[in-house]
Amino acid sequence: MIIESIVIIIYTIALILIFMYALAQLNLLFNYLSAQKKVCTSPKFDFSNPDEIPYVTIQLPVYNEMYVMERLLDNIALIDYPKNKLEIQVLDDSTDETVKTTASQIASLKQTGLDIVHICRTDRSGFKAGALKEGLKIAKGEFIAIFDSDFLPKKDWLKNTILYFKDPEIGVVQTRWGHINRNYSILTRIQAFALDAHFTLEQVGRSSKGHFINFNGTAGVWRKTCIEDAGNWEGDTLTEDLDLSYRAQLKNWKFKYLENVETPAELPVVISAARSQQFRWNKGGAENFRKMLWRVLKSKNISPKTKVHGLLHLLNSTMFLNILIVAILSIPMLYIKNEYAHLKAYFFVMSFFVTSTLIFFICYWIMYKKIYGGGIKSFMGYIGMFFVFFSIAMGFSLHNSIAVLEGHLGKKSEFVRTPKFNVNSLKDSWKNNQYIKKTISIHVIFEGLLMSYFAFGMYSAFVVGDQGGDFGLFPFHLMLFLGFGYVFIKSLTSKV
Repeated sequence: MIIESIVIIIYTIALILIFMYALAQLNLLFNYLSAQKKVCTSPKFDFSNPDEIPYVTIQLPVYNEMYVMERLLDNIALIDYPKNKLEIQVLDDSTDETVKTTASQIASLKQTGLDIVHICRTDRSGFKAGALKEGLKIAKGEFIAIFDSDFLPKKDWLKNTILYFKDPEIGVVQTRWGHINRNYSILTRIQAFALDAHFTLEQVGRSSKGHFINFNGTAGVWRKTCIEDAGNWEGDTLTEDLDLSYRAQLKNWKFKYLENVETPAELPVVISAARSQQFRWNKGGAENFRKMLWRVLKSKNISPKTKVHGLLHLLNSTMFLNILIVAILSIPMLYIKNEYAHLKAYFFVMSFFVTSTLIFFICYWIMYKKIYGGGIKSFMGYIGMFFVFFSIAMGFSLHNSIAVLEGHLGKKSEFVRTPKFNVNSLKDSWKNNQYIKKTISIHVIFEGLLMSYFAFGMYSAFVVGDQGGDFGLFPFHLMLFLGFGYVFIKSLTSKV
């Protein structure tokens, strides 16, 4: 009974942590709904007065972006902003032939009167954070706009963001990501689904109550003095954007989030690219929890509620570990439940997971309805999307849990960029992309084993106990089987 007790305790703790996270999401939903009723009263620069138009530097940190570099520079050149108040820095850490083609394109753009410079470092120390810090040393602008290579800001983007910096306490203005290839595949649709929830429910829900939010690494603007006051960019975590965001807010800088300003971008279309991006984001989140925990707890400038939301925010990625624990232990729990009749009352604790799932279902529906509209047809489509999203998200839980554990344990790894493809429709192909990995990760084999394990879980529903089976966990095991099956098969066929 000792082993069974250990299983029950670990399972219960993981369920309770997931439930706490769900309650935090529910609170963010209430914040989000209340924020929709507020009218923005922020002071704004008057762009009709030339004296109020500040100097801006756009930084473009790039690394081996063969497929999107030309598109990026052509798009940035269209930004509508006074040329005498605009500088563009191409922070190019590339090691391939794109260095020459980029230099040639920059030379052509210079001839149009654009103030654009090509900054190439001799090494990639600090990776993206190091490149941003290097560029900041010589940046002319009071404000620093940052775009990753797959982002395509609209012409009026600067005019829609810079004006909010008239408030001297604003350190960052962040915009919502859009998705130019949302409907390319199931993979892009579930990525868009998750990101939409973050950029509506979470960013608005946190910012509307003054809780910690994060600059998302791109599609936002920093006040230069805010970066410097917060300690500048640091490359000791894989999510330098989250790190600097927390350090700035701990210094009492305010962040302005603009849900109504969309910045289109390209989602990874192949699972190996999505895996590398997920690994970096989730490991970086855990690294920042490790780095920021005591700073947040000891801060005297923030409320207890903001501290709780901040810690749960930093623990976002750790939810994958809790989900994996619940998933793996759910099959032993199924047998324990049917072996020890006196423990059946305890299994009401399982309602924590059902309740958590229901909370997520409601929260994501509000987000989905805002983007796609309401009605029965939309709701039915949402049910299917939620089922697919939840299944595949759980299928990524092993991969992401490994990232989380490495982050919490302090294991260092290189910043692995997400390959870009310039793929917007089914007519476009990614198969010849030279940046895609050609080897299969050992993690994929374990994902295949977990697919089989949860197939056994579904079989177990028919044979446990003496009352003709127990199907309470069957839907859960079905989703896990489909999720791990999708990740396993796509990883093999896409040549991870």
